[in-house]
Amino acid sequence: MLNRKKAAFAALAVIACAATATAGLVWGGGRTTGAGPAVAADRPAAGRAAARLAPGQNDPLSAGERRRAIEIAGDADARRRGGRTELLYVQRDDDKAVTGRRAEAFSYDYDSDRLTLRTIDLGSGRIVSTETATGVQPPPSDDEERAAAGLLLADAGLGKGVREQFEKRAGRPLRSPDDLHLRGVIFKPDHVHGVSNARAVAACAEHRCLRLFVRLPKGKWLDTSRIVIDLSAREIYTMEW
Repeated sequence: MLNRKKAAFAALAVIACAATATAGLVWGGGRTTGAGPAVAADRPAAGRAAARLAPGQNDPLSAGERRRAIEIAGDADARRRGGRTELLYVQRDDDKAVTGRRAEAFSYDYDSDRLTLRTIDLGSGRIVSTETATGVQPPPSDDEERAAAGLLLADAGLGKGVREQFEKRAGRPLRSPDDLHLRGVIFKPDHVHGVSNARAVAACAEHRCLRLFVRLPKGKWLDTSRIVIDLSAREIYTMEW
């Protein structure tokens, strides 16, 4: 399956996991004498209402389904020994040949630079398949963008520049990466075309590396086009022309 998805990753810009809250049932009806008959009479109606409220085969993951998939995948990641593994995101399994509701959970091990895809049967709560691969880089998650921004701010020179520009625009100090509007893209070897230190920077493509675009208050974008952030090695490269 990872081979099938590799082509999709190349064209994919952002994976959005939609969260739909499941509404509670509203019990109606007239007054009755005795709880037994009233409950028995309401059961068919309740069953029909629950069926209508349940997500359809092609609906996005509900908030409850997403939480369950995250918990199951997180438990599986925690059982692995060693490595710095993070859950990137979950999405609905779009395999039309499968009946029932399934989710796909993508995790990345930054020590081995290995992507893991788990397919979860949401009805049974079981992981029905697990596949791993190297050299497959899905788009960065929101958490990865914040982690990259944290590394950028921790850099003595670059971080100081970001903080100064933010305070100039916002009129207050930068508190955390959450104050910034971030957009990350996966770094690729062809990004170093014409770069004088291309060999050193291109090696970053073997890891989980991002190019991070940062927007400050009032719509100003920082010039971060030369910066490559390595989440695996926790290093920053600056492309030189």
